[in-house]
Amino acid sequence: MRAKERRITTSVLVIGTGGAGLRAAIELAEHGVDVLAVGKRPRLDAHTSLAAGGINAALGTMDPADSWQQHAADTIKESYYLADPRTVEVVTRGAEQAIGDLVRFGMQFAREDDGRISQRFFGAHKYRRTAFAGDYTGLEIQRALIGRAEQLQIPILDGLYVTRILTDDNTVSGAYGFDLVDGTRYLIHADAVILAAGGHTRIWRRTSSRRDENTGDSFRLAVDAGARLRDAELVQFHPSGILEPEDAAGTLVSEAARGEGGVLRNALGERYMERYDPERMELSTRDRVALAGFTEIKEGRGTPHGGVWLDVSHLPRETIMTRLPRVHQQMLELQMLDITAEPMEVAPTAHYSMGGVWVRHEDHGTDVEGLYAIGEAASGLHGANRLGGNSLVELLVYGRIVGQAAAAYSAGLVVHRRSHEAEGQAREEILGLLAEDGHENVRALQRAVRNTMTEHAGVVRDETGLKQGLQSISEIEGRAASLGIHPDIAGFADLAHAFDLKASLLAARATLESALERRETRGCHNRSDYPATDPAFQVNLVWSPADGVVREPIAAVPEEISQLIVEVSSMGKLVE
Repeated sequence: MRAKERRITTSVLVIGTGGAGLRAAIELAEHGVDVLAVGKRPRLDAHTSLAAGGINAALGTMDPADSWQQHAADTIKESYYLADPRTVEVVTRGAEQAIGDLVRFGMQFAREDDGRISQRFFGAHKYRRTAFAGDYTGLEIQRALIGRAEQLQIPILDGLYVTRILTDDNTVSGAYGFDLVDGTRYLIHADAVILAAGGHTRIWRRTSSRRDENTGDSFRLAVDAGARLRDAELVQFHPSGILEPEDAAGTLVSEAARGEGGVLRNALGERYMERYDPERMELSTRDRVALAGFTEIKEGRGTPHGGVWLDVSHLPRETIMTRLPRVHQQMLELQMLDITAEPMEVAPTAHYSMGGVWVRHEDHGTDVEGLYAIGEAASGLHGANRLGGNSLVELLVYGRIVGQAAAAYSAGLVVHRRSHEAEGQAREEILGLLAEDGHENVRALQRAVRNTMTEHAGVVRDETGLKQGLQSISEIEGRAASLGIHPDIAGFADLAHAFDLKASLLAARATLESALERRETRGCHNRSDYPATDPAFQVNLVWSPADGVVREPIAAVPEEISQLIVEVSSMGKLVE
């Protein structure tokens, strides 16, 4: 019997219901454009809701000398000069409007007594420019966006897994997918598609992403449609992910724990940051603290579970309960550990995809007509190290811009494309997987991918390991041809996992091949066999299955920005 199939037609389809997707959908709806947003997770549980620290904009509420140019300079400096200066300018110029939009949507920012939006130091910022809402800024942003979407009556479908973006002659015509609960197929005709389905950090064993999110879905959907990836090798590792319990391994311990005076020690009791950054110590940048922890563990000075100790127990109990309440509660719930009395065992964890789908800086359009990418799915802003607080503002600035671009593109079409061939291929892809009755378990293969990436493409890489990683991925790809897919009374999660695996394998290959090509150490990318930064690699690496890795030059930094690039001290500031 043929599976039930729903057909929906809309002007613009948004894939992903986190901050980026919702902001784009809101812009479209406010301009009277027909829009549909779909996500595989419940909208309130989107990854954006986990962002704690804050959102950047040069408002000057605390430091009047701040400017968008200084914000841009700090961003480019922290990116190790791999950020696209034009993208940086768009975001930093548009940041103030992004904050204003959030206020318009009902966002409740922390404020000073006189009503000014509070701003605090965050990482390598010269001035206080990070606005926040307690230590749950991302959740408040997500709530505000959902509230505005509801006011505009934007249709949002949760639990819908998109398997393919439909194209005809390199032009978008819609997407295909299925309901995660009952398996109903969805054929969605759309003039334009906005891809906002996150990054690929779940392909590592320890990651701050939750189960079944950030498996590289955006990468696979874009590449299968004909787009390319940029800087897939540039992945930010957060210094402090927990190790236990196993199903929560990688969950972040907020960097506020170090910002408030937490100390890092190895198994010998040594405060090891003295060796790596004696001036800034625990307040050094993410990439340096992560590399230091990795080195201590690798050289045999790690804790029983293969981590290091992060200790705040010397701080006054009142400080911990008022300044680190979420960390205290989290560790009690997950480990029955009282951080006022005992240290936490942590290790570096894959946290953020700084590379992503190749996009144009002006409108985040891709190589495919009518296909756009935003948020962690896209690339261009962060380079080799993300400036803390920039990811949230990027979602809002480009969400607005891409919403306008997609609206204009849809309005300018003379013909609404449809491709029966593409639709047929999408149906057959699902049917082919459902017919699989092989001996390989999809969860076991997902774990094999994560083990491979952790072993061969973690905080420190080298040519031998990266080549071994590629060989391992090839072997897993071969095993994936013998999957057994078995939907059951609980729903179609097994089918979703199979598509997640496809995405993870593609993202892993792109990451390994790009990391192999980048023969230098720069920011988050550490090559033990090439420990120096090489000016020849001040380029972006663009990957596609057909062409492999191609070097792409980076635009020049405007003089008004370059003259403001200086070393920024992190002393006395919250780290990223």
